[in-house]
Amino acid sequence: MFPLLLVAAGLTACGGSNDSTGTGAYVDGETFTLATLGDPGNLDPHASFVATELASFAYDTLVAVDSKGDIQRQLASSWTVTDKAVTFEIRDDVTCSDGSAFDAQTVVANIDYVADIDNASPFRGVYVPADADASASGSTVTVALPSPAPFVLEGFTRLPMVCQSGLDDRDSLKDGTVGTGPFTVTESVPGDHYTLAVREDYAWGPGGATTSETGTPETVVLKVVANEATAANLILGGQVNAAPFFGPDGDRLSKANIDAVETQSAYAHHWYNMAPGRPGSDPVVRKALTQALDLAELLRVITSGRGSSPTSLAVWDAGVCGGNTVDGNLPTTDPKAAAEALAADGWTKNGDGVLTKDGEKLSIRFIYSSQGPGQTAAAELVVAAWKKLGVDVDAKGLDVAEQTAALFETGDWDVTWSSPKAPNPLVLVPFLSGPSPAQGGNNFGSVANADYDSHVQAAMTKIGNDSCPEWEAAEAALFQRADVVPFANITVMTFHKGAELERTGLLWVPTSIRMLG
Repeated sequence: MFPLLLVAAGLTACGGSNDSTGTGAYVDGETFTLATLGDPGNLDPHASFVATELASFAYDTLVAVDSKGDIQRQLASSWTVTDKAVTFEIRDDVTCSDGSAFDAQTVVANIDYVADIDNASPFRGVYVPADADASASGSTVTVALPSPAPFVLEGFTRLPMVCQSGLDDRDSLKDGTVGTGPFTVTESVPGDHYTLAVREDYAWGPGGATTSETGTPETVVLKVVANEATAANLILGGQVNAAPFFGPDGDRLSKANIDAVETQSAYAHHWYNMAPGRPGSDPVVRKALTQALDLAELLRVITSGRGSSPTSLAVWDAGVCGGNTVDGNLPTTDPKAAAEALAADGWTKNGDGVLTKDGEKLSIRFIYSSQGPGQTAAAELVVAAWKKLGVDVDAKGLDVAEQTAALFETGDWDVTWSSPKAPNPLVLVPFLSGPSPAQGGNNFGSVANADYDSHVQAAMTKIGNDSCPEWEAAEAALFQRADVVPFANITVMTFHKGAELERTGLLWVPTSIRMLG
């Protein structure tokens, strides 16, 4: 499912009041257990977006972002940004989980690895500019920018820094961690759980956070659970301390007076595969398939009434580009107009009521998440609407790994629902332009929108929010052609029992976790 549920975006949520079942006093030596619906698979933090949740516990970034969108120091004590380069002054008191020192040259090695196209890191061109040229002199890292990068500093708030021994032995990162973060993996049992131990000497977190604070857990366990119903049962039973909820299972926890923090997230966007030979490569087909759907009804069903209409391509970090790019730009619901447009495009119904053109059926392979509440019910509405239009639909719910493989490996899909999570618009550019996965890129929908590309190029000449008008025009160009159709945002409720916590967007703030007696 797209750089998936674990790539941070959205509003910030802070820890609520003390859990009603505890004393409110912080206690040491405890285990914090977190339920996660998706197995991270390969734990290498540069290999995929799926491992981002676990990586946030074991790895640090050069700089961090707070709830207001302000940049904070972390591994870097200071920085400067121009349109030509970014410089970071690296702290001299940071150590790795293997006991080694972390220095400027290791930072360069991380950036070089991600920027090297041969390593196929999905972070290339997303968190690290594809043409970035990093070098070190003493404790200073300079990242030269041959071409402009409007949100380059914000990108580095998302890039995990791996220690040298991990860079030298990437295989060791598949089921372990070698980072500077507050926790380190001690046990990996794929499909079941991942155990991390606290680093008691950690003292360089965002805002000066340390692990010496009373209530910091001694151990963190990420427990893989099958669904939200199971996660709710585990929280109520005291086997799990926290879990995020998108659907109605969270209602049981609310009724039990379990505390929660809220974050806003993109939840479902309609993506078309525009690769040559695919039905979605025809803009008439894309628009007609979109017009056949009642997006308001899909929003209600897929979010179980907990959603809201998107106003942009994603829920950006606080303080980033706040314009509404959706209203007035998407095709409106009109099944009759959809049928007429397809007829004018040469599609006619055969004896079975299926649309055909030049001897080929209008066949759509529609893939969606099998794990999110409301997904199946909403998918059934889509299938019914398209069959009524005359489309031959093959719909299938897939788990995270299967959907990711379809989008980024096999390319065997026509329509998918996915939810882009990104701190700013620049991050999504490689997914909306440039080479497809088959060509070594991330543009899984094979989007080729000249207006989008033009506005992106204009945005790239500016720094930070000065580029927002161009980003907003770029998004509008995508929506007007139905390249991407955002229709559902959702409030994510992270319930927590026996512990306090904070989240920044959809990412945990590990140093905020406090165990309660």
